[in-house]
Amino acid sequence: MEVSILGTLELRRGGDAVPVAGARVRALLARLALDAGRDVSPAALIDAVWDDTPPGDAGHALQALVSRLRRALAPGGELVSGTAGYRLAVEPEAVDALRFETLAAAGAAALREGDPARAGAILRGALALWRGPALGELAGTQRFATAAGLRLDDLRLAATADRIEADLALGARGELVAELDALTEAHPLHERLVGQRLRALAAAGRPADALEAYEALRLRLDAELGAVPSPELQAAQLEIVTAAPITTAPARRSNLRAGVTSFVGREAEVDRLTALLDEHRLVTLIGPGGAGKTRLAGEVAARRLPELPDGAWMVELAATTDPDDVGASVLGALGLREARMLAVSSPVPGHGSGPSGSGDATAHLVDVLAERETLVILDNCEHLLDATAVLADLLLAQCPALRILATSREPLGIAGEHLAQVPPLGLPPADASAEEALTHPAVRLFADRAAAAAPDFSVDDTTVAAVVEICRRLDGLPLAIELAAARLRSLPAAQIAARLDDRFRLLTGGSRAALPRQRTLRAVVDWSWDLLSEPERALARRIAVFPAGVTATSAATVGVGAPVGADDVPELLAALVDRSLLTLVDREHGRSAAVRATSPRRSNMPASPRRRPTSAETRPR
Repeated sequence: MEVSILGTLELRRGGDAVPVAGARVRALLARLALDAGRDVSPAALIDAVWDDTPPGDAGHALQALVSRLRRALAPGGELVSGTAGYRLAVEPEAVDALRFETLAAAGAAALREGDPARAGAILRGALALWRGPALGELAGTQRFATAAGLRLDDLRLAATADRIEADLALGARGELVAELDALTEAHPLHERLVGQRLRALAAAGRPADALEAYEALRLRLDAELGAVPSPELQAAQLEIVTAAPITTAPARRSNLRAGVTSFVGREAEVDRLTALLDEHRLVTLIGPGGAGKTRLAGEVAARRLPELPDGAWMVELAATTDPDDVGASVLGALGLREARMLAVSSPVPGHGSGPSGSGDATAHLVDVLAERETLVILDNCEHLLDATAVLADLLLAQCPALRILATSREPLGIAGEHLAQVPPLGLPPADASAEEALTHPAVRLFADRAAAAAPDFSVDDTTVAAVVEICRRLDGLPLAIELAAARLRSLPAAQIAARLDDRFRLLTGGSRAALPRQRTLRAVVDWSWDLLSEPERALARRIAVFPAGVTATSAATVGVGAPVGADDVPELLAALVDRSLLTLVDREHGRSAAVRATSPRRSNMPASPRRRPTSAETRPR
């Protein structure tokens, strides 16, 4: 369950909106959400709902509201009675305002630690959570909401200033001026924003405008407050007057993230993909969710970075939902321009409005990349395939030195694309000894991640059988193996292996910094499942009865039935292969593919015994 209050109050369960009727019930939910996971006293709730005019029997009236909210929350039962009052029993991350505060604090800390690139990325994620004024309609009617909204608005402004500070430290110049013009007009006495505007104007070659802005603030402070500008502002003004250079960082050559975990089992793949990029300007890594495509692409880009004069840039599209924003997302990743500042009306000559829905964004990209020798990674393209494909095709045609490395669960489908399947990690035989098992990438990854979760754990003669079973039953999928290793904090390896029949319930608890769809195995599978058409889902469900492999004939036998016709099966099988839910084994004879033994909507399907597929079969991912 997720509660959103950075805008109009919204309640969602599993991505679906849950209606919450009644102004007082909504006020009760919002007040509990502000202290998610903690008891809130009845007195505080009564004050929040009724302000200064509580009913005569306020206690019973509150109990009635609590009952109504519990019915709205059913079947989750997240509203519980605690020792000190009522509690919304969800993690703080389930409330967007609390998640924003955590991210804003992390971004500010990264900025203080001298890492503006990481700070900017974190703060952009925090600010993207806002959909409108905090607490929406409640802020104008409920006293608690007004106070909380003002506090959150102040935090939002501080996070915005921190993000601008990070951009300035990374060498941003005139592209920040327009944003700072609007911010200082709305907050004319905010000295930090004014100081940032002075630096941006001076860096953009407009020192006269910077000095004029300083003088305007000085006069206003004197007239309205009888105060003088801060020492920091005075120092910035002195630098401009004496023509001292404004301190800026050297131009960046990359926004690649430094690895925080070891890179295990893909060294040969890095070599192969590095060679492919020498021969092809567009390489697309395809594979199922959790296969490690993003990490692999980042390692390849880091390997090539020293030989790229204009750097390598990761464009993370997972959080982009509107196809019109693809071009702006690329610009934002390159640090060229804030996406929300782009115009959306000027088409690229000869190319309509462009794939991003913004001719200005696309034209800017073409201008910047036309003569640059650079590598752009378009990460997680599967939900924006059409827009990403059109943009990639245009950039490759007009930017001859550009190379693109894409990651997706299905191909972009444009000319010049070279597909590179990301396979599962290598698996040991079922009866491998500890020494032999540790020579296989899947077991090495499990052992590496297990060392972080449970430092006293090791793969030895007493644990190797369970570890090998875990890796084999998870088909060498890196994300699933990492989630299983994390479970060693609370379960021995043998119990983890025994509970893999219910793997969707077991394999949870991924990184809190990851997107929600990357934190659990169910979320990873659901992301692919939700991108399928209804006929594709129907066929996938039906052929899931063949966990070890299926022929085209077998698929047709079990797959036909509304909404799948007999003539539809070959095309649907091909679509499921393209979308990385099936994998083709016997290419020579044109055999079809098989779906994973665990269907996305059936979390308790028992695992089947593994056997070697025949030449007429395909292997499940």
